[in-house]
Amino acid sequence: MPNIYDITMTVEESMQVWKNYEQKKPRISNVQNHDEGKPHESLLTMNTHTGTHVDAPLHMLAGGATIETITLERLVGPARVLDLTHVVDCITKDDLVPFAIQRGERLLFKTASSLSEEFLMDFPFLREDGAKYLADIGVGLIASDALGIERAQAEYPTHRTLMRNDVIIVEGVRLKDVEAGNYTLVIAPLKLTGIDAAPARAFLMA
Repeated sequence: MPNIYDITMTVEESMQVWKNYEQKKPRISNVQNHDEGKPHESLLTMNTHTGTHVDAPLHMLAGGATIETITLERLVGPARVLDLTHVVDCITKDDLVPFAIQRGERLLFKTASSLSEEFLMDFPFLREDGAKYLADIGVGLIASDALGIERAQAEYPTHRTLMRNDVIIVEGVRLKDVEAGNYTLVIAPLKLTGIDAAPARAFLMA
């Protein structure tokens, strides 16, 4: 039996959300219960970009592909966790070159965000030159441990560069207890259609 590392954020009302915006927090309410003589049921209201989720190109590209176009085959398979916990501010091409990244790789970025349960306003992000470098190589997937893969860049060039080059973006993975190295990655987004993202359960096997 392989070791399984659950790298999914727990969905709860107190969880970290983008920039701590109140309107982005999930809401869970009871709609009926045993005291009423009925089965217990809850209503979950949440943004599709809550917690661990997969972005579809529509999120950043007008007329872009929607979430159902991303197949499970692309979300499951060999992957590599890169230790970038030493990086401050942004991940650049120079930070990535030493890893000898290959075409088709699925990459997970372990940064300072994995070491905190709070949203870091200054989280390390993938800068445009790093995104272009990875797109030129032709990587298959990039998973960020922050709730966004970029910040502080006008016109979202990191997202758009990756999406235009068919690189899948996953955000909000949890890698605190995961060492750098090779794994089997499984990401299973909710089976939604026609929209810009889907929350997902994600885990690594070694």
